[in-house]
Amino acid sequence: MNIARFPRLRYGHLPTPIELLKNLTSHLKGPNIWIKRDDCTGMSTGGNKTRKLEFLMAEAQDQNADIVLTVGATQSNHARQTVAFAARMGIKSHLLLENRTGIDDINYRQNGNVLLDQLHGTTIEEHPADTDMDEAMETAANRLRSEGHKPYTIPGGGSNPVGALGYVNAATEIVTQANDLGVPFTHIVHATGSTGTQAGMVTGLKGTHSNIPLLGISVRSAKNIQEENVFRLAASTSELVDCPGLVSRSDVVVDSNYVGEGYGIPTEATIEAIELLAQKEGILLDPVYSGKAMAGLIDLIRKGMFNHNENVLFVHTGGTAGLFGYTSFFS
Repeated sequence: MNIARFPRLRYGHLPTPIELLKNLTSHLKGPNIWIKRDDCTGMSTGGNKTRKLEFLMAEAQDQNADIVLTVGATQSNHARQTVAFAARMGIKSHLLLENRTGIDDINYRQNGNVLLDQLHGTTIEEHPADTDMDEAMETAANRLRSEGHKPYTIPGGGSNPVGALGYVNAATEIVTQANDLGVPFTHIVHATGSTGTQAGMVTGLKGTHSNIPLLGISVRSAKNIQEENVFRLAASTSELVDCPGLVSRSDVVVDSNYVGEGYGIPTEATIEAIELLAQKEGILLDPVYSGKAMAGLIDLIRKGMFNHNENVLFVHTGGTAGLFGYTSFFS
């Protein structure tokens, strides 16, 4: 796969490091647990969206866009990184944020990612839960077009084939690092939400013939729905990189047992995972994505899913700025 032919803004701090979590490994008495630090990508505290936005915002630049629009939940990590990119590029941005969780705490509504959004100079319109956010974004884009602007719209999570290229690239990065470290990763685990990270990574892992199983821990949707959505995007991404049919349906595996009450609502296990990583490794997870995914990984280790000598890689997708919007869950 040759993704160098796609336009890209190289803003990310890449490659991100891979580290062994010695203390957590010892604490759980399980497999060797490694972490891919995609919370360290740069751009407004970092996170997995930087990789996607390098390709998406390059496309916006090629289209001479003067304003970028995207959608997300109130504490959207993707929204925060999108407006950071726009600020660096010197173009305007506009966010449409959905109160998807119904949380009305002042820190949730005004702190964390929302505070950073405002610092980056964006404009924000708020919508209640269950709004058709794609329709709302198109309405806003049409209004801007009528005013003479050239808007570029990005779907939630940056999850389309262009955005997924960021994690096709990440998969090849991981395979290279595994070779350099001399560590044969037997499993890769990460949070899966808007599908772009998992779709891109499964495409990249298949394209490199790595034979490393990939497990997405769902933070929102039921297993069958999430797997179908990931597979659909992986198929489109494979076509974009001229490898149609590269990903099989059986390559897409999701575990939805750790969603809890719903998207953006931490479970007790989420809080335990966040506190455990903070206290054992000095690493901060987030309450929406990486916290739930790590809770899933910890539970699977406790249930004996992995052999003692295996090397399991956890991909930290970032989002720790969101912790400051969730203070009520830790009090």
